[in-house]
Amino acid sequence: MERIDKIISTSLNISRNDARNLIKSGRTEVNGVVVKDVKQKFDTETSSVICDGQVVTYNKYVYIVMNKPKGVISASSGHGDKTVIDILPADMKRKNLFPAGRLDKDTTGFMLITDDGDFAHRILSPKNHIPKTYIAELDKPFDSEVVSAFEKGITLKNDTCMPASIKALDDNHLVAEVVIKQGMYHQIKRMFLKFGITVLELKRIKMGALMLDSSLMPGECRYLDADEIKQIEYGK
Repeated sequence: MERIDKIISTSLNISRNDARNLIKSGRTEVNGVVVKDVKQKFDTETSSVICDGQVVTYNKYVYIVMNKPKGVISASSGHGDKTVIDILPADMKRKNLFPAGRLDKDTTGFMLITDDGDFAHRILSPKNHIPKTYIAELDKPFDSEVVSAFEKGITLKNDTCMPASIKALDDNHLVAEVVIKQGMYHQIKRMFLKFGITVLELKRIKMGALMLDSSLMPGECRYLDADEIKQIEYGK
């Protein structure tokens, strides 16, 4: 059960005060009955809400996947830099959205945006071992020593990496698929740099068992459904 002012505020992305004024003016119906009591509660699963003649769809939380482009930071506010929240389409923006995890400014690919803090905590916590898969383009080839070190877990300055997997995607070992279960600062770049290898391009293509849509162009995004959310959290 949710208060009608919260339902209207969240669904229409307006302030709670604006939602209350709209309700008090008699412009909201629930199950065919005009509602003016802003404190009245309704079951959001079974109630039909109409505002100004339009059906209102209420989602307590939203989950958005974006193909993050270069030059955009993974933050809610950028202090002058453009953020993933800034480039969301206007009809997707709502209060309290944030990126679940971070990608470096020049790293591209799978970016999850949500307003569900508990869900974000679960999928980002290293103890839950949710894998994140990346494609890395390298300036030098990697060898079996690098593979072995990744699999054992690399110790970096002030950081210890959990075991990760790496495999070549080309004959020259200059393109690698890397799977990690953490999200430390510049982690993959630092792991390769320990062996004198520079990451030229880095793209996240998968979280959990959910692949980034190949049809999403840089900067494009879409909502995730319940099954896809489960693929992220439980598709280890």
